[in-house]
Amino acid sequence: MQTIRSEEELAALYDAPGRASLVKEAVRLTPEYRALLAASPFFALATVGPEGLDCSPRGDRGAAIHIEDDETLMLPDRRGNNRIDSLRNIVRDPRVALLFLIPGSGTTVRVNGHASITTDAALLERFAVEGKKPRSVLVIGIDRVYFQCARAVLRAGLWDEAARVDPADIPTPGKLLQAMTEKPQMPRNDSGEAPIDGAAYDADWSGRAKKSLW
Repeated sequence: MQTIRSEEELAALYDAPGRASLVKEAVRLTPEYRALLAASPFFALATVGPEGLDCSPRGDRGAAIHIEDDETLMLPDRRGNNRIDSLRNIVRDPRVALLFLIPGSGTTVRVNGHASITTDAALLERFAVEGKKPRSVLVIGIDRVYFQCARAVLRAGLWDEAARVDPADIPTPGKLLQAMTEKPQMPRNDSGEAPIDGAAYDADWSGRAKKSLW
C-alpha cells in the first residue's frame, strides 16, 4: 500500500481548486448563509479533545441553531444521554466544526469556529421549550462559513424515496444494546449486571422520548 505522507505528494494528485471553491468562503454570515442556516433543522457537531475526535447529531424544531448575529451562533444543549462527549471536549479545546443539512436540498453548509459553554440564567430561560430549560448553551464564534456542493448528497440519494431504508432491515438500538451487554466489547460494558432486554428497550422508546425530548 502506497501512503501519502506530505502535502506536496497530496497536491500532486489533485488539480488546483476552482474560483468558485475559494470565493464561497466567508468569515461571517452573509444574508444568503443566514437563510441556509435558518432552513436547517439538523447538523453534525464535531469537536476535538485529548482522547480524540467526536461528532454528534444535533436537531431542533425549525432551525437547529440560533443565529445571534453575523459572527455568533447559539446552541441550547437539549436533553440527551448525559455522556457530554462534545461538551467535555469544548471545555478543553474550543475548536468546533458544524455541517448543516437541509431536507430536500443538496446544498450543505460548513461552519468552523470556536465555542464556549454558558449557564447564563437569561439564556437558559430564553431557550426553554415546553417549560424545560437546557442545561447549558453553546456560544459559537464563526471563523469560516462556506457551502458544499451537492455531489455527495446526490451520490447518496439522501432525499430520494427509493433510497430510504426500511427500519426493519437494520438493527434497532435495543438489539445493539443487548448484543453489547451479552458479550461486552469494552471494559465499561462489563458491569456484572444482566444483559439489557433489547425488545423491552425498543418497546419503551416512544414513551421515554416523549418524557425526555427537551
